[in-house]
Amino acid sequence: MTKKILITGSAGFIGFHLSKRLLDSGYEVIGFDNLNSYYDIQLKQERLNQLNKLSIENSYYWKFIKGNLEDKEKMIQLFKEFKPCIIVHLAAQAGVRYSIVNPEAYLKANIFGFQNILYCSEKYNIENLIYASSSSVYGGNTKTPFSESDQVNHPVSLYAASKKANELFAHVYSHLYNIPSTALRFFTVYGPWGRPDMAPMIFTKAIIEKKPIRIFNNGDMQRDFTYIDDVIESILRLIKKPAKANKNFKKELPDSSSSWCPHRIFNIGNSNPVPLMKFINILESELDQKAIKVFEPMQLGDVKSTYSDTSKLENWINYKPKISLEEGIKKFIIWYKEFYKLN
Repeated sequence: MTKKILITGSAGFIGFHLSKRLLDSGYEVIGFDNLNSYYDIQLKQERLNQLNKLSIENSYYWKFIKGNLEDKEKMIQLFKEFKPCIIVHLAAQAGVRYSIVNPEAYLKANIFGFQNILYCSEKYNIENLIYASSSSVYGGNTKTPFSESDQVNHPVSLYAASKKANELFAHVYSHLYNIPSTALRFFTVYGPWGRPDMAPMIFTKAIIEKKPIRIFNNGDMQRDFTYIDDVIESILRLIKKPAKANKNFKKELPDSSSSWCPHRIFNIGNSNPVPLMKFINILESELDQKAIKVFEPMQLGDVKSTYSDTSKLENWINYKPKISLEEGIKKFIIWYKEFYKLN
């Protein structure tokens, strides 16, 4: 029997790639997005155009609904009409730095909006809820690599706090209503069709246009860059393997990565942190052009390093993200030049 899946944030970077992969894999997909102006709406629309074209050419079941997560009546109507049995909740107000200047947007979308997802999951008997958390929840932690079993009680941005809150809310619903829910702590996802507010797009555009790039903490940073194909493969496998209760869970020695109820947390990362300056060097090499570098202090809400331990993910789905930064950047630059007609 064909599974019907709701993808929130389907016009976003990860949501677009996931929707495409699911359609090609035979799933019926309902996309939901508010197409907000946090970054270039035209890019979001182009992603939707690709999905529309794909569905028409191959007679795929693809429906797109525009709306806001915090509109409870809209969400209820969507569930009543389309009756999805699986949710991959990727929609959110994104961005660490933006959360400092516009906190209300994060409360509306990331807290109230997620509550509506949980409410509908319970009312309409969702079989599997997968939702986006973030590596930013590790906040001020300095022990590396970051493990899902680590305490994450010291966030350094409102965005991170909202994602931690999502994990707590989802656990409550898993406990009360036995909803299988899985949190995905993403680590710096990049690749074709990526977000213009993230370093790969920002730096690439600036280097090509011979404009300065701002390098924070004077370049003393590292990130666990994770290629989009690795992320999508991980999610696809998690769709096929919903969260289960940990029968060996010890309440007297709680492990926050699992629970006595069907709730799990997984890092989605490459487990290979790369110094920021090496990342820039790889971009320069692929573009055959040097960057104009401006070194600046650390920004509020930012962290110096991210580094994922993905052993729990590998044990659960028998897959470990593996695409190297060099390979991923090469694919990203090919797409960038083609999309922006720079060849």
